[in-house]
Amino acid sequence: MRKLTYFVAVSIDGFIGDPTGDATCFLRFVDEEFLAYLTSNYPETIASPGRRALGVDHLKNEQFDTVIQGRASYDLALAENETSPYAHLRQYVASRSIEESPDPAVEIVAGDLAEKVRELKAEDGDLGIYLCGGADLAGQLKEEVDELVIKTYPLILGTGMPMFAADFAIGEFTPESAETFGNGVVVRKYVRKR
Repeated sequence: MRKLTYFVAVSIDGFIGDPTGDATCFLRFVDEEFLAYLTSNYPETIASPGRRALGVDHLKNEQFDTVIQGRASYDLALAENETSPYAHLRQYVASRSIEESPDPAVEIVAGDLAEKVRELKAEDGDLGIYLCGGADLAGQLKEEVDELVIKTYPLILGTGMPMFAADFAIGEFTPESAETFGNGVVVRKYVRKR
């Protein structure tokens, strides 16, 4: 069975962005060492415009062949006139307000999102599903998340958008790996305890 992985950038105090969801404060930590790690291990998590700018659009997908993102995350791409932000992946956008996809490569999921994720997880394949955010989407899918890959940046935001916007419920995960970089970023991987 394929896995749903929430691959997310957070501050030390657990916020994925400021109260509006803006996470540009994390970009200054994407140095040569960290970028080499991302392009070697998770190249598909770099959006298509970034891949083109970095000259890494040719890299094959290592972990994921599918991406699910929320409407707010997709709106960031649309604001840049990018209708297919992850052209190298199968793309799904969870939205009840977008009636028709602006791009044939992007499927809008307006119905039962958890059911759609279970369908995707049941498909054959070695690569998983990348949960691209944001907090509302992660909250809706918290019971479907099989892995967390948390890129913790050495910043305290004090307030902002949490990793999961959801009702209180305990979910237990087991640490699998941790990597520390010279810029202060720590990448930790956890798997759901079943």
